Amino acid sequence: MQLRNSETKYGAIAQLFHWVIVVLVVTQFVLAQRADSLPRGLALLQTLALHKSVGITIFALALLRLLWRWMNPVPPMPSSSPRWQQIASRISHIALYALLLLMPLFGWLMSSARNFPVSWFGIATLPDLIAPSEKAYEFFHEGHEPLAKVLFVLALVHIAAALKHHFIDRDDVLLRMLPWNRKGGAEH
Repeated sequence: MQLRNSETKYGAIAQLFHWVIVVLVVTQFVLAQRADSLPRGLALLQTLALHKSVGITIFALALLRLLWRWMNPVPPMPSSSPRWQQIASRISHIALYALLLLMPLFGWLMSSARNFPVSWFGIATLPDLIAPSEKAYEFFHEGHEPLAKVLFVLALVHIAAALKHHFIDRDDVLLRMLPWNRKGGAEH
């Protein structure tokens, strides 16, 4: 098992970060939908507490993933990819990382502004980032949902691009991020 990235494939650590974050982001959307359908009460508070914990986990993993990426350059796009696709890929990855950091940060700031504690799975209570403020709460609350929608759309574009590379371009862009793909990821 290759831990570090190579010229042709993502290593096991980059793959682990990628897929764990994917699962946690999907979990966040499910929790948000569940919270929207619940009346005020204990079930809603428990769902929101779990949503906050998962969000903080995504924030920490995204920071670690960025650090790993900085120390471990990613495999380049296939040379056959047009320049515009290479630029679009770079921009979309930057946007995905930004959203993986902004979404939890907005949630944390929203909770701080509302004077609701942010606990990480009941193990640790995080400090408030700002003083309570209804105006700040409204700002972060109003920003949180649109950011989620942008993340959702960008994730769909990311998936569509990976599938296009696999089924239309017939290169190994998708395969190099799959853990069960043992070959080096060279283009076919």
